[in-house]
Amino acid sequence: MEMIFINYFNFFMLPFLNISLPHVSDFLLMVLSLVIILSYFFSVYSKKSGIPSVLLLIGVGLIVGLATDHFAPSFKSNNKTGLDILLKALGTFGLILIVLEAALDLKLLKEKKRDIIKSLFVAIVGLGGTSIVGACFLSYFFIGEFGVINNFNEALLITIPLSVLSSAIILPSIGMLENKKREFLIYESTFSDIVGIIAFGFVMSWVNPGGGSESSDVSKLMFSNFGDLFFTILFSLVVSYVLIYLFQKLKDHGKLFLLIAVLLFLYSIGHMFGFASLLIILIFGLVLNNYNLFFRGMLKEFVLEENVNITLKDFSIVTTESAFVVRTFFFILFGWSISILSLFDYRVWLIGVPIVVIIYLIRSVVLLFFNVTIKLKSISPVLFLAPRGLITVLLFYSAKDIVNVSVLGTPDFDFGGVLLFVILTSCLIMSWSLVREKKRLKRQEEEDFEILEKDEVLEE
Repeated sequence: MEMIFINYFNFFMLPFLNISLPHVSDFLLMVLSLVIILSYFFSVYSKKSGIPSVLLLIGVGLIVGLATDHFAPSFKSNNKTGLDILLKALGTFGLILIVLEAALDLKLLKEKKRDIIKSLFVAIVGLGGTSIVGACFLSYFFIGEFGVINNFNEALLITIPLSVLSSAIILPSIGMLENKKREFLIYESTFSDIVGIIAFGFVMSWVNPGGGSESSDVSKLMFSNFGDLFFTILFSLVVSYVLIYLFQKLKDHGKLFLLIAVLLFLYSIGHMFGFASLLIILIFGLVLNNYNLFFRGMLKEFVLEENVNITLKDFSIVTTESAFVVRTFFFILFGWSISILSLFDYRVWLIGVPIVVIIYLIRSVVLLFFNVTIKLKSISPVLFLAPRGLITVLLFYSAKDIVNVSVLGTPDFDFGGVLLFVILTSCLIMSWSLVREKKRLKRQEEEDFEILEKDEVLEE
């Protein structure tokens, strides 16, 4: 990637900026620093406005992409492989951090059992329903059209990524919601990530069974069979116990990043052998955050509560901060990699609009069913908090390495435009819903204050 940046600056940026080669590294440091600073203020603005910071980051990436296309039209095409690899690497690392961050937020309490089970079923039914209905739509109308898909399995391979909720977008954006709705969305988005990856692995094995090293690499992302799944769960529990026991005793600086490195190593090893490696991350986070539940009886003697609590607190901070940085560069890079001009293709709208309608139609039916209600008000704003993001992009680029070019479109049709359309539309709908909910909460607060004042006057 260093050569990519050097070529970039050498060929078309340096002449405009009048920067000599010895100062390129300084300029890169300045740019990277400014990106982090900008992302931080985006996050602050997002919390106040309700507009997801991801939208702003993608917007920055799109602007950079337009500038690149204007000043160096061949740069993107010449370095497309390198950009895709970097995007996948950041996406995988971000996925691990997001799952870990979510697991560290989940408290497995008896009184939350019903909510956890409910959110799991909502995630499974919602993802399955959206994927299948979306695949039926694509296979009925677009097999052979625009070179988009060849069969139902390929259609399903496209719609599964588009059906996964983005915890990377949801988790930082729902602080204003009441506790019950916020917890439900945390559970649902986390389960959606896991279930989506599992389903994608299954379909990938159908589309390209045992085909080549790249195919096996993607299909191994979660698991190959239930035997491996059971083994991975058992292995993850053992690893979690051992790591917590060992790391509570470490006092040297750097132990938290050492822990992340160990988890990344275990994930990579599990991934290489086709095990459900992401479960290692999820189960470790759950065990650490709920150590009182897992270290009981004789096992309680192996835990120093004070040390574990300190490790948990510090590790949560490190994970959150690291996820913030990875998300920042991932979404900017994604915006850079996709051409905004693809949104002006009528075929993108022909596919994208029905897909978005299917997403929210299925979601409304599922939420109404599991809430045992027919009132739309009771499932709002949760209904509209269904953004697509990191997992969607990551799985899409995984499919890109495996399936023939028909899944991604033809030279005159970029299916990445549909991906961008769905992500932007779902994020905009989420923004609208959060802004509306924020106004509603403010009105309710004002009304409650007025009632309180009246009660005080009457008492006097």
